Amino acid sequence: MNNMPQLPDAFVQQLLPILREESGAFFASYLNDPLRGIRFRGERIPLPASELTGKIPYAKNAYYLAPDSKAGMLPFHDAGAYYIQEPSAMAAAAVLQPQAGDRVLDLCAAPGGKSTQLAMSASLGLLVANEPIPSRAQILSGNIERMGIRNAVVTAAYPQQLAEKWPRFFDRILVDAPCSGEGMFRRHPETIAEWSADAPEICHHRQVEILDAAAKMLRAGGYMVYSTCTFNWTENEQSVSSFLQTHPNFRLSPFAIHGLPPSTDGTLRLWPHKFPGEGHFVALLHKEDVLPEERDACLLNEPVFAPDKQSAAVFSAFAKEMGADITANMQRGNRLFAMPAAMPPLSGIKTLRTGLHLAELRGKNLFPDHAFALSVAMSKKWAIHPDLAAAYLHGDTLNCPESLRGYYAIDYCGFQLGFGKASNGQMKNHYPKGLRY
Repeated sequence: MNNMPQLPDAFVQQLLPILREESGAFFASYLNDPLRGIRFRGERIPLPASELTGKIPYAKNAYYLAPDSKAGMLPFHDAGAYYIQEPSAMAAAAVLQPQAGDRVLDLCAAPGGKSTQLAMSASLGLLVANEPIPSRAQILSGNIERMGIRNAVVTAAYPQQLAEKWPRFFDRILVDAPCSGEGMFRRHPETIAEWSADAPEICHHRQVEILDAAAKMLRAGGYMVYSTCTFNWTENEQSVSSFLQTHPNFRLSPFAIHGLPPSTDGTLRLWPHKFPGEGHFVALLHKEDVLPEERDACLLNEPVFAPDKQSAAVFSAFAKEMGADITANMQRGNRLFAMPAAMPPLSGIKTLRTGLHLAELRGKNLFPDHAFALSVAMSKKWAIHPDLAAAYLHGDTLNCPESLRGYYAIDYCGFQLGFGKASNGQMKNHYPKGLRY
């Protein structure tokens, strides 16, 4: 059990009219330990059952994680076997419900929990994960790579900049807006000192601006989710109301998601005293197709330059050797990629990741990219026992059988950690230097 934190009086006073008779139960919830959740990449669960305390019903392959679990420190985490995420934060992507083939934008995406959930909830045509702050965008890009997502573009731009480039391009958009973060008080008590009485109003104006930019990028007939991890009315209902007043072609859309209370008005509050998690607000907005010329998504496409014959042949031979079912469909300089079929124009936009980076060609030599190992199953693998996993993640050269030659996917308990290259009884380590520990 936690000690009761000293909550700002202004925070308490703003919630009393909202909570009413439930205020006692809400504030008493701060005595409970915060909850963690985990989403597995597939059906396989590489953790002991004792570390999982129940299923999260509204997210695919998701569970509540035991408080003492060290899952984030295991090699399975580095292999992208799972993503650790606050449970109620998974509600926003669940409500958006992307469909197969959809072009989806996560506009305020760092660190990547909701982006990776969206990518794994359906076979998307394209996922654009955007984060304006470059340092946070780097973390986002790293998580997209770690979770083996092939069809994502990661950008670092402000919403209005993207809106000017990509009008009516997306089928669904998630706006997990920057907020005053009141839902983080229990999990990260240090954020209490960063909160101020005027923070909700300041955040509100920024949230409405972000929603306005997102509206321009959504095709008519498309859906948009607005979410926050805060509790006050100003950043939640008022931000939605302010947006709707200036966007008459949008409507709140009721929804019913398995494991969540049904929403008859298109909004949902997940309170920590009523729901396992730290709390979230979610609103589902529908853009009506009032203008015939806007009914279809705007067809914008970034030029994709196919690999030259020699590069294509070299990569094809390498993929065949590795037993990897993947084709390079784009070449940029000496780098080869597998790109989504639908790509927005990226000129003038800071872009950190485009599709799946497969390899780099240096003369006649091919150097596979780490993202390739995390995303594509391979049959040419070298299995290492748990004692060697720490050495590999540290960047050490490993001893291996003399018979091994060339590149191998390094296999840890059935999950690929990265690449190694064998020669003369040694496996040269190709785990990226920036990830080693």
